[in-house]
Amino acid sequence: MRRLFPPPAEGLPELPEDEVERLHAYPPTLERPWVRTNMVASLDGAISLDGASGGLSGPADRRMLSLFRDLADVVLVGLGTALAEGYRGITATERRTARRARWGLAGVPPLAVVTNSCDVPPGAPLLTDVVAKTIVVTCAAAPEERRRRAEDDGAEVVLAGDARVDPRTLVAELGRRGLRRVCCEGGPQLLGALIEDELVDEFCLTVSPVLAGGATGRAALGSHPPVRRDMTLLSTLEEDGMLFLRYGRRA
Repeated sequence: MRRLFPPPAEGLPELPEDEVERLHAYPPTLERPWVRTNMVASLDGAISLDGASGGLSGPADRRMLSLFRDLADVVLVGLGTALAEGYRGITATERRTARRARWGLAGVPPLAVVTNSCDVPPGAPLLTDVVAKTIVVTCAAAPEERRRRAEDDGAEVVLAGDARVDPRTLVAELGRRGLRRVCCEGGPQLLGALIEDELVDEFCLTVSPVLAGGATGRAALGSHPPVRRDMTLLSTLEEDGMLFLRYGRRA
């Protein structure tokens, strides 16, 4: 992997793994949750092929996904995306354990799955095939029997709103549990809601060298925010034609 921005002093040498980690580390001290998003898109803007993002990915993108999870306290994802992508709990590998130890993090990050309806299929692997207990974030309007079913499958159910999940309450509930390094992996409705409420601190985008065509949707969907959200380019990496762009909230 090579760093294109900020430009190195001489040439474009391969970037050591520890430097890639350093570039993507969360701020060293956090008094509130810090929300990083991670999305992949084709050159023409598609966010999936055949209903999933895997066709746009590659070895470098998968390594970056693993890095983002390794540096996080929690992995945030909408239920629709989690089911479409076949999510299971994050596994504890020797590499992951060593990396997290280097950054003062223990165990593996839990999934936090967001759903207004709490309609998680019974026995879903994202609840049952886990190391860290999955957090299901839903609202008071979700049927109580569904909430109980998720708890019976091992989840911690958190209410973060009345008729729908409120993004600010969602992020606050994660922070209240000490989960301040948040890595959001979509989907579009969840990401759009976070953008609308000005909760995105970093936006990481992998641009895949693919022309996908089709009618797939955008990375973020929802209401237009009241003001434009300007971001600042923090770093650009490249490997095998894939670009890894990281933008931060502009002060």
